[in-house]
Amino acid sequence: MKNFVPYEKMSKKQRRAVDRQRRGDWNGLCPVTRVVQSGQGKLPRKCKHKGRFPETD
Repeated sequence: MKNFVPYEKMSKKQRRAVDRQRRGDWNGLCPVTRVVQSGQGKLPRKCKHKGRFPETD
């Protein structure tokens, strides 16, 4: 059984190996060139209090 060594106390080579294992895989996709399709990245901008304050004449 290996002894636990904190990340800060690991050697540079060991830290690089741990970082490589933790890093995810994009399966050949480049995240920099990804474009959000129209309508998917927008937040709803509906009126929060529609009809709450009746207009006075």
